[in-house]
Amino acid sequence: MTARGFDHLVWAVTDLDAAAACVEALGFTVTPRARHPWGTENRLVQLDGFFLELLAMGEGADIPEAKDDAFSFGAFNRDFLKTREGGSMLVLESRDPDADRAAFEHAGLPVFAPFSFERSQALSDGGTRKVGFDLTFTRDPEDADNGFFTCFHRFPENFWSSTYQTHRNGVRALGSVVVVCDEPAMHHIFYSAFTGERAMRATSLGITIATPRGDLKLMTPHAYERLFHETVELIDGQPRISAVVFSGGERLRIEAACGDRGVETRSAPEGLVVPSSASFGLSLVFP
Repeated sequence: MTARGFDHLVWAVTDLDAAAACVEALGFTVTPRARHPWGTENRLVQLDGFFLELLAMGEGADIPEAKDDAFSFGAFNRDFLKTREGGSMLVLESRDPDADRAAFEHAGLPVFAPFSFERSQALSDGGTRKVGFDLTFTRDPEDADNGFFTCFHRFPENFWSSTYQTHRNGVRALGSVVVVCDEPAMHHIFYSAFTGERAMRATSLGITIATPRGDLKLMTPHAYERLFHETVELIDGQPRISAVVFSGGERLRIEAACGDRGVETRSAPEGLVVPSSASFGLSLVFP
């Protein structure tokens, strides 16, 4: 199997600019607003080969519904936001969309029709460039709430920006993504096929899969509360994308900035935690 690292995480929010302001207060650089052809809008936090996609429904959005084997990115996130804000989709890197699709089918995972699109991206110098993506959607049969796909960048030289990847807080990369679920063992077969990683580490706290870019951690609500000092309530027993753990940040500087701006933080075994209640449904962690 070909191992796939994290490409990005979709973070669904109701107020895009308010969420971006929250992230900027933590010392991150956030890209200008961009719009998808179907009307969802985003702002990004670019790191070293990984990004957070703050996503909201744009005014006048014309969201296509899912039908037959066609997955609807817009409809999925629209419906997600009817319940809550937070991490809605896990996205892995792609070198070959056709190979991803074949690998998922070989592993017995559901697949959907190929989907591609292009949009304009604003540059830090005020100009714009075309970016394009090929998405290969799949799903975890044991997870009805979260979305999964791989993302192939058609014009990576237009997408990634050293200016956007530079942050006042010193964060450079993704450390891990934490998914909270009642039974981590129920999901390890899916995640192994999704990431292309057979090796995993199981402990009393859960399961860790090391990908080429960031770790995936599956843990129970009890383990998560112990490590991150935050309670996660699972809706209808469904898994929750609960936290992003960063790498390379200046923790003391971040903590001071949060204190100056009145942003709640907690000191936990895994690091300085900005809890989901203070950050639009997704906890942000700085070791």
